[in-house]
Amino acid sequence: MAGLLRRLGRASALAVLGGAFGEQHRCGAGGAGARRLPLGAVAAVSGGVCHLEEEKQEASEKVALSPDKWTEFKLHETARVSHNSHLFRFTFDHEAKLGLHVASCILTRAPLGEDAEGKKKYVIRPYTPISDIESRGYFDLLIKVYPEGKMSQHIAGLKPGDVLEVKGPIEKFRYSPNMKKQIGMIAGGTGITPMLQIIMEIVKNPDDNTQVHIDNMTIHSIFFLLMVNVNVTSTSTHHPFSGGASVRQRSPDDILLKGKLDQLAAAHPNVKVFYTVDNPSKAWRGGAGYISKDMILKGLPAPGEDTMILVCGPPGMMKHVSGEKAKDWTQGELSGLLKETGYTEGMVFKFDGDEAGQGSLSLSLSLPPSFKLERALKRSMGGIRSMTLGVAAHRNM
Repeated sequence: MAGLLRRLGRASALAVLGGAFGEQHRCGAGGAGARRLPLGAVAAVSGGVCHLEEEKQEASEKVALSPDKWTEFKLHETARVSHNSHLFRFTFDHEAKLGLHVASCILTRAPLGEDAEGKKKYVIRPYTPISDIESRGYFDLLIKVYPEGKMSQHIAGLKPGDVLEVKGPIEKFRYSPNMKKQIGMIAGGTGITPMLQIIMEIVKNPDDNTQVHIDNMTIHSIFFLLMVNVNVTSTSTHHPFSGGASVRQRSPDDILLKGKLDQLAAAHPNVKVFYTVDNPSKAWRGGAGYISKDMILKGLPAPGEDTMILVCGPPGMMKHVSGEKAKDWTQGELSGLLKETGYTEGMVFKFDGDEAGQGSLSLSLSLPPSFKLERALKRSMGGIRSMTLGVAAHRNM
């Protein structure tokens, strides 16, 4: 861990994480030919996830990920970010890229137990890497470790040199340069991870007119981020984010990726960040309490054809802000604060908490390693949460 912290250049893990991703790059966006799959479905297509130009370019480059098979990645080191969040760095061929696109996630799996017949019982979780998608030889995962979370506990228990099986990428949101003049984001906890991919794409792509041109200070778009810091603590229904679980917002010191977000906001005038926490200090200048209509009206771009609002967080927060996704993993009906403040379904995109490691999906599979999961899930498009083909859904990660 000390080596990782030294390379990231901060005295503490939280501060280090904030400065860990400052290297310059040009990200590639998911193209018009991309195929959108339900969350949890393995990307069974070998092409069409990116622009044809990107496919040709990547054909001559080494890519570590495969959408068709599970690949082992070795844990290099870890760093504690907060009381229950950790940074995990996995390594591979130093000449290869991981193979992600904006915005996409990966699937992880581990054989955690056996069924009654003695067959391996796999647990599968989706996570969003927060490392630069152009990085070679490594990728980073920011994961909350839950007491009853099977995969998060498994990953937290890995030691340097141990391996994790990974597959992907899986496209989540098809971003393209200049698709909207204004993009707003509402992120809770590790819900910031898919947002960071898109932010980095905008501010570091010189061909994207949503990026501020530093030389003449011309702002082509205003980028907003409303970030609420949340943490599930107990079962209760007395909280507007509860949905069966009480949510506690913590202190400013526990905001995930705050250092990185502050760095981006300071360097790029088109990035504006607003935080709200439950236990602010006397010197705190951000918001206090839960997300409200007033915060949305003041902090996000107004409803309109050139506006897109992205939302990602725990299920209770999603229900409060935008409504949860449908059971078949489509966007579902828009509700909550965003509907009340005038946004329509075409202006809002809901990421799923699973994609950020929030803990709302579990796939427990009593299947041999050679089983073609893609084929099974394609036959079960009516909802990954159904019991079809032995796929069961749980809330803990």
